[in-house]
Amino acid sequence: MEREIITGADRVVVGVDARDPAGEALEFAFSAARQNGALLHAVHTWRLPESSGCLPWPVPEETRATWEDHEVQLLSDALRPWREKYPGVEVLADVVLLPTADALAHASAHAALVVLGRSSEDTLLALVRQAHCPVVVVPS
Repeated sequence: MEREIITGADRVVVGVDARDPAGEALEFAFSAARQNGALLHAVHTWRLPESSGCLPWPVPEETRATWEDHEVQLLSDALRPWREKYPGVEVLADVVLLPTADALAHASAHAALVVLGRSSEDTLLALVRQAHCPVVVVPS
């Protein structure tokens, strides 16, 4: 019998860089979600292109939506093999226009565990300070 590694909330949050997904972190997160019958909340963050900050006017909503749609597709593609490997795990794919640590800390308010791969030291330290649950860093 597999022992439960999380308790409390029924959600595992995993930070996903959809451009370079950390397979080890995704494996850990999907496995933890399956073991515990938890929802897997996959969070991918993005930023507006730096060139958009040089514009003398705000980025049109249609343009921002197009960029966001691209990020949603990247996350969907990154999660596809893991959804196939773990068909019983319910996945909430979330694309967020926030700094990574802030997005994961916000998601952690409803989670039993946050999982991420190697990350910048600043991101990791900020997340550990703000997280509402344990944080697991899975080396790649």
